[in-house]
Amino acid sequence: MNCLTYSPDGQFLITGGDDGKVKVWNMSSGFCFVTFTEHTSSVTAVSCTQNGKVVVSASSDGTVRAFDLKRYRNFKTFTSPKPTQFSSLALDTSGEIICAGGHDSFEIFVWSMQNGRLLEVLSGHEAPIASLSFSPMHSVVVSASWDKTFRIWDVFSGKGSREAVNVVSDALAITFRPDGIELAVSTLNGQITFFEVQDAVQVGSIEGRNDLKSGRRDTDLVSAKLIQKGKAFTSLCYTADGECILAAGQSKCVCIYNVKHQILIKKFEITQNRSFDGVNDYINRRKMTEFGNLALIEERDPDDDEERAVSIALPGVKKGDMASRVYKPEVRVMCIEFSPTGRSWAAATTEGLLVYSLDSNLVFDPLDLETDITTSSIRETLLEKEYSKALMMALKLKEHKLVVEVVENISPDEVRLVISSLSSRYLERFISFLCDQLESSAHLEFYLLWSENLLMIHGQHLKDRSLHMLPLLHNLQRTLVRKRQQLEKICDYNKYMLRYVLSLGDIVRKKAEAKENEDYSDEDKNIFPVDEEMLQDE
Repeated sequence: MNCLTYSPDGQFLITGGDDGKVKVWNMSSGFCFVTFTEHTSSVTAVSCTQNGKVVVSASSDGTVRAFDLKRYRNFKTFTSPKPTQFSSLALDTSGEIICAGGHDSFEIFVWSMQNGRLLEVLSGHEAPIASLSFSPMHSVVVSASWDKTFRIWDVFSGKGSREAVNVVSDALAITFRPDGIELAVSTLNGQITFFEVQDAVQVGSIEGRNDLKSGRRDTDLVSAKLIQKGKAFTSLCYTADGECILAAGQSKCVCIYNVKHQILIKKFEITQNRSFDGVNDYINRRKMTEFGNLALIEERDPDDDEERAVSIALPGVKKGDMASRVYKPEVRVMCIEFSPTGRSWAAATTEGLLVYSLDSNLVFDPLDLETDITTSSIRETLLEKEYSKALMMALKLKEHKLVVEVVENISPDEVRLVISSLSSRYLERFISFLCDQLESSAHLEFYLLWSENLLMIHGQHLKDRSLHMLPLLHNLQRTLVRKRQQLEKICDYNKYMLRYVLSLGDIVRKKAEAKENEDYSDEDKNIFPVDEEMLQDE
């Protein structure tokens, strides 16, 4: 796998690989339910439109293809005037503009999704384009290149490049913060640099080379400590709230940094599988002989000295000979992506597709807890029918079973009044609670009533804090869409079953009527007998 992206609601995960296939995975079941095989070479980038209906992929075969996720077909193919290997891809928020960067032509091609026409070719870079990213708020796209610059382009005004910003080394990855005010650039020297988009001013940097824990390959002539100096981050992604950034690259580690304080929060080691190259820090002593490392000795045919089976990889080879009997790929992280719901993130690695879930429901995290807020006092308040106070006390204590008990003891007629008196500081916890109950509870209509009143009454506050609340709202949307799909299946099954029962009843009724008519005709014959001999004489 080379690249991946989430659908806007977080239900699906789209990946692209070296085999030229684009796969769509269901996050709830973990199964791949559709595969597109139209590409003839490796897929280098994938992206999904904001409505979640179209997936766009770029490939080394010189095409950018758009796939319909409703009918599962390739409905548009975009090409350049000259054959170009595309290495990066970006979509605007409306899904109408597609930008793809070339690896060999150093140009950015801009197409219209609606009519498939090539609108513009943006030139200016002097080296391969490593990454593209569209601003989520403004009509600009940024491109990072190996020529030690990143450029800000105004695609919609047709003025071309607004500004070229120099960085200290070759740019490898670039991404926008979810609010579009800031962007992050990863460079070859292992740094992550942050810039303000409006003024293109550097606001911070993270030195991440020492955090990239790199192992030693079997054919390396230097130690793992020296190899680490040549490593860098090749994939960046902000978290859904924009407070942290994920970084990964030519290493077995994924690092999470706090953007404001520019410190390392956590480091994930993706594998301990010793069958991959670059996992161990030292070479196994059993492979060391008096002639040196066995991995650096060529294998020769004992019968014919002229035919040599060379097992040493050439300089610059990344993947090696996959047809060899002994194939040992180097461990690395090709791409990382954070879920729009804020609950998980995924990584495309040598090990495969890895999904890490961030579940905070099991953590005891009280809010404004006081000594008089206990389980018994909450139940007493509930018996006194002070529903709003009881609900806020239960949310402060954050005991899931207790919150369920309080909510389900409130009558549906009181829901609107309780929601209107609920303080905005408890909205985050209550929305998270509603998501869990809509997933697991049988009282679907009751919790839908709570969700509807919460969104109607506190909608303006949620809009004002949209950046902070967006992951929770995405999670609520995903839950509601999933429930709707489940109900649609049940309703369709019941509808067709009722049709079958009614049609079966009609068939039985018609048979009964036909039989009754036959009985009547037999009775008529018995009442009026006919003499067959008299008929013959006549």
